[in-house]
Parts: sequence; C-alpha cells; structure tokens
Amino acid sequence: MKKPAILIAARDETLRKRLKAALLRDGFEVIDVSNNPGTIRSFQRTGLNLLVLGSTRQDASPPPLSYATLAASVHRCLSDILPCMPSSAYGAPTCDSINGQPLIGESPSMREIKTYIDKVATTDSNVLITGETGTGKELVADLIHRKSPRAQEPFVSINCAAIPDSLLESELFGYERGAFTGAHALKEGQLKLADEGTAFFDEIGDMSLYAQAKILRAIEGKAIYRLGGKRRIPLNIRVIAATNQDLEQLVSQEKFRKDLYFRLNVARIHLPPLRERKDDIGLLGQHYLSELNQRFGRQVEGFTDDVRDCMIHHDWPGNVRELKNLLEATFVNAPCGKIAFTDLPEQFRQRFREAASLPQDERERLLSALFSTNWNFSKAAQQLHWSRMTLYRKLGKYQIVKGTKTRQETMRVPQEDALSLPPRRCDSEATDRGDRPGRRRRADMRRREPPSVPRHADPRRLAH
Repeated sequence: MKKPAILIAARDETLRKRLKAALLRDGFEVIDVSNNPGTIRSFQRTGLNLLVLGSTRQDASPPPLSYATLAASVHRCLSDILPCMPSSAYGAPTCDSINGQPLIGESPSMREIKTYIDKVATTDSNVLITGETGTGKELVADLIHRKSPRAQEPFVSINCAAIPDSLLESELFGYERGAFTGAHALKEGQLKLADEGTAFFDEIGDMSLYAQAKILRAIEGKAIYRLGGKRRIPLNIRVIAATNQDLEQLVSQEKFRKDLYFRLNVARIHLPPLRERKDDIGLLGQHYLSELNQRFGRQVEGFTDDVRDCMIHHDWPGNVRELKNLLEATFVNAPCGKIAFTDLPEQFRQRFREAASLPQDERERLLSALFSTNWNFSKAAQQLHWSRMTLYRKLGKYQIVKGTKTRQETMRVPQEDALSLPPRRCDSEATDRGDRPGRRRRADMRRREPPSVPRHADPRRLAH
C-alpha cells in the first residue's frame, strides 16, 4: 500500500528538518518547502494527503509543542487513511497499533491489559499507568486517547521530570504579555493546549511537592490562571499520569501528596516487565526485525538458536526499549541471514555470559549477588542489571533480609554449626595454661559480691 505523503511548508528551516525527520521515521513520504505562494498549487498538483503549514515569519519562535507531539497530531489527522498493519508482519495473531508502534503481546497479562484498555478508553476517568522504564507507558496512554471519545482532540505529553519549579507555571499554565521581563506576547500553557483532549503527565513521581500542589489545584478546580493574569480559564481535559516509581511508598514517606495520588489512581494499569512475559520476546523480536529491515534495507531473517536462548534467559532490565536497542545496535554490524551470537555488540555478549553463569532461580541469583557485594544494594542491582526499585521489590517478594542464606548454605548449616562449636578443654589442659580451679572459684565469688558503699555516701541514709 502506498505511503501517505505530507508536504511541510514553513520558513523556519529547523522546524522543517526536525519535523521531516520525525515523520520519516514513522514511514511517511515527506516533502519540505519554504512557505511561499506556490505551496498551495504544489499541494493541489501532487495530490498529497496532508499539508503542514508553518509560520510566514522568518524569525518565528520555536513551536509551542514538541516535535513528537506535532508528529502525533499528524498521525491523528491521517487516522482514516493509515493502514492497520496486519498481524503477520510481526508474527502476532493480534495487535493494537498507535502511531505505527504496536502494543505487541499475547501473554495472559498483555491480553488482560488490552481488554482493560478498551474499557478504560470509553470512560472519562483519570488513569494512572505504572511500570518500569521501557515498558511502554506512553504508548498505552496514547492508545487510550486514540480509543476515547476525545480522539480527535489534542494529546499533549508533559515530561514532569524536565520542568523545574521555577518554570512550572509558565510551562503548564502559560503567561500574559508583560508578566515578566521578556514576555512580549501571550503564551498558552500546555494544559490549555490540551483543552478538550488529554493531558499526559509522564514521570509524575519525579515532581516536587510544590509542583504536585499546583497540578492538584488545576485538576480539582478544572481551571487555571495564566502567570500574571487575573482571569479564570476553564479546562476540560482528561488526565493520564505515568510513573516508574512506587507511589504508595512515596506517599508513606511523604514525598508524594496523598490527595493527588487518590485523584489520579482511579483507573490503574500496571505494565509488567519483559522478564515476566518472556513469551512475547519472540513476537517483539520479529516485529523489530521487520521494522529495521525496512529502515536499513536489509533482509535479516531471524535469530539463531543460541541467540534466541540468550534472549529468553536474559532479565531485560531496560525492558522493550533495551530489546529494540539491542537489535538496532546489531544491525549496525550488518548481519546477514540470521543474527548469530557473534553479531551482537560486545557489551550485550558480556551481559549474556554473566547471566548464563548465575543461578537460574531468581531468588538464588538475588542472594548470590547480595553475598558477592557484601549486601551492597546498589552494587547488587548493578550486577543484576536491575534498578534499585526492582531490587527492593524482589527483596519483599522473596522475604529476604540481611543474614538470609542461600539454598546451598542452608543444606550445609548442620555441619557448619558442629564445626563452629568451641572444643571442650580437659582440666589438665586448663592447668597447663595457668587457669587453676581455685583461681576460677575466687573470681566467681568476687563477681557475686555486692558493690561496696561509695565513700561519699550519707551514713544517715544508709541507716534507714
């Protein structure tokens, strides 16, 4: 099927190049031209599917949205003509696709998540998405938006970790002209740009308490005030938040507001890490192979048996993002036919070797790492290629505290305890060392004597 063609017309060359690069990665045919009177004629003559018209000023300011958000808006405009990728393209029986990135997985947990996404999308409730880094939280948020009644409205992604407190209000709420030095024109905040649509707060667990209070007020009041403004601006947005942190633990530590947590935690979606759904590794691998073959112009067919075994037994601390990164790094080495173990980058080969040398049982591997690092949690997590949060969660799951023994050590405990008992000494041995029985009895009597009266004690008190 022919790819949708897009014409980008803008005087800002940086805008044209960056947006073109983002759309080319998504598989579109893109033509970029300077904004001039011949643009509309070119559009009518070539029969393109979409025209992206930029500012007519040469000194235009940067776009209010990120290039990723602009690319997402292009996808939404072309949603009626975008082809739905068949499942045979990546070997999965079914898949939910958004912006060319499918939500791949046929494991029981992923099937349950897909079913729940369909139910959540029909409502207008707030959604909290949790999961480790690289599990696809933003993909799920975008998918919920695309299946919701707000699908034709904006989807604005807000990176909470990248907004400092000093710029929070101007970025989220906007500012009036003259609000501060350099505010030469009115600027709409990101929440206003998401009006009637969906606001996605990514990594909301990294926000400060000050920022959380501002967000909570906007969500509860359904209104904002621009910086330097006095007029109340109503909002009609759906809020989706995502985090890779344990919000319940942050609430107990008073690092996350309890009222904001309950406001967000209405519909909860937890994305499992890749190591807990290893049945989907083959489907993901085949999908990314097909995508990279098209991107690099290769004809890689698949994986050898040893590489497939390594992928199954690896823990994937970076989850799906790490898997994609591995395959893209492998394509740089120009593999032919099937990807062999020698085609993998050296850093990944070293990780696979380390994983093969560790015990297969997860609890035993965790204990082995803790003992080898003298119970240093940071070093143990680094050795297992886990995050510290994952390490703490596994410690609670397997009820491991300092002093826990491995299975091999537990089997040797009776013998070790017998060897650790001090040997009994006979009287002759004690006499040879000068420890005579009489001397021991006199020492015991001295220990049992009551303490002597202090010299400065009052005799009258002693009489009573």
